[in-house]
Amino acid sequence: MPRFDPFVGLRYGPDATDLSGVICPPYDVIDEAQRRALEAEHEANCVRLELPQPSGEHDRYRAAADLLRHWRAPGGPLAVDDGPAFYVYRMGFRDEAGRPRQTTGVLGALGIEAPGGDVLPHERTTPKDKQDRLDLLRATRTNLSPIWGLSLARGLTQACEPAGPPDARATDMGGVHHRLWRIASPGVVSAIADTVASAPLVIADGHHRYEVGQAYQGEQGTGGPQDAILALVVELAADQLFVAPIHRLLSGLPAGWSPEALSEWFEVSPTTAPDGGIVDQLVSAGGMALVMRSGTWLLRPRPALDEAAEMALDSSRLEVVLAAMRGVAVRYQHGWSTAVGAVANEDAEAAILVRPATVEQIAEVARRRERMPPKTTFFTPKPATGMVFRALDDQC
Repeated sequence: MPRFDPFVGLRYGPDATDLSGVICPPYDVIDEAQRRALEAEHEANCVRLELPQPSGEHDRYRAAADLLRHWRAPGGPLAVDDGPAFYVYRMGFRDEAGRPRQTTGVLGALGIEAPGGDVLPHERTTPKDKQDRLDLLRATRTNLSPIWGLSLARGLTQACEPAGPPDARATDMGGVHHRLWRIASPGVVSAIADTVASAPLVIADGHHRYEVGQAYQGEQGTGGPQDAILALVVELAADQLFVAPIHRLLSGLPAGWSPEALSEWFEVSPTTAPDGGIVDQLVSAGGMALVMRSGTWLLRPRPALDEAAEMALDSSRLEVVLAAMRGVAVRYQHGWSTAVGAVANEDAEAAILVRPATVEQIAEVARRRERMPPKTTFFTPKPATGMVFRALDDQC
């Protein structure tokens, strides 16, 4: 079963309790404009490590390693905690419909396993360059941002319930509140480790970073801190997760194409333009929505489509439909308003708005040790980089 251990954290501090100016999102959701804005926000914003830039004669990886050494020097912004601990991490936010939500998990060192173990991917991944993250790990020998794992064990939320005020807090640019508690009590540490070890764990976000960890372990050999990776583990429970859908943007439709072209697979009927309740409306209506500049249509899957799809998921249904639409380019976009905006701005000819996978579906697929289609789930909000780092040299 998964090995989940406390670790010696590297953190902003010891007196830095408000980290709003120094955290950043994971590297793969930061565009160039946001990177520059984060750098301007604070001279010690960790985007300088997460997405480093060349400095003088040094390439970006050497520059990150030099900066990290400077920040860890006496008087620098980073300090090593005085012993191993777990770090309870809570995110408070509002979902797409404006409802208040909360996710509580625990940051620890998740053991790296070979394929076929009890750390399970939950989606088929799309090709992505992993060399950049591997080069950064080689240079810094530090896990900068956590992967996100979902535990099938019951009781993890209760095991990591924090007490007292947080040791660090932050509010990010999107208004998400991040809070961190250091947990070193032997009884609580043991309860958390035992709970995570009692059931398989599904990687929700960070498949490629986990694969980078496997590659680095292969280079370094086993028997050291490279045998684990920084991970946020959250109980796979509906009250702890907000699973958003990832919509499809279409370009290159044939001249004269109309929604009726989809009638082989869907019952197609006009409907109202989408608003903030669109995802809930699609769930209630039992279908998807096609949005074009000429209008919006409800797409209810026909039985033949459900029979052809590998899984009872909109992402799986659309694999069947889009495979038959030769020459049509498909892009992925989370956030219904952004997807609809792309159509309005003529950045796409059409958007297909889909329903999210449920927590029950995710758990069922995981227990069967299968994978969902790529771009099925968007777990949000993302855990911030910078609440705590795991420097491999400090774990020896």
